[in-house]
Amino acid sequence: MKKFIFLFVFAFSFLSSCTSDETTTYYLIRHSEKDRTDKTNRNPNLNEKGQERARKWAVYFKNIDLDAVYSTKYNRTKQTAKPTAESKKLEILSYNPSNLYDSIFQSETKGKTVLVIGHSNTTPAFVNKILGEKKYENMDDHNNASLYIVTINGDKKTSIIE
Repeated sequence: MKKFIFLFVFAFSFLSSCTSDETTTYYLIRHSEKDRTDKTNRNPNLNEKGQERARKWAVYFKNIDLDAVYSTKYNRTKQTAKPTAESKKLEILSYNPSNLYDSIFQSETKGKTVLVIGHSNTTPAFVNKILGEKKYENMDDHNNASLYIVTINGDKKTSIIE
């Protein structure tokens, strides 16, 4: 009888571990404050306040084990990503804001913890795409501080804004 109980417990434990869902966590932020002195510059750098915020994001993520950092190819998003990526010894990976959350991105990030830096219109759109619903509107053009956190565990998707 003891052998039967042991075998049952072992089999149940083994099957439970095999069927547990991987958790994927996405942290999505908009780039930090950009230099607005030249209205014609479509690819500005961060201003001093933006550089300071980028460093503060690195402090925020200090105790979070990130597997990847993604950014668009714009100066302001790459500069926002740089302090965090450097502190984690991660390469900044590029994503196309016109093709959000495609099957390749999904498979590359499944089961991982990922930081994604985007723009006032692409960050909420990215979150909506992950969630499969239009939950969030575009961000105000001067909002550089909101953090969206999306967690996927199996079929369950949750999101919050900090």
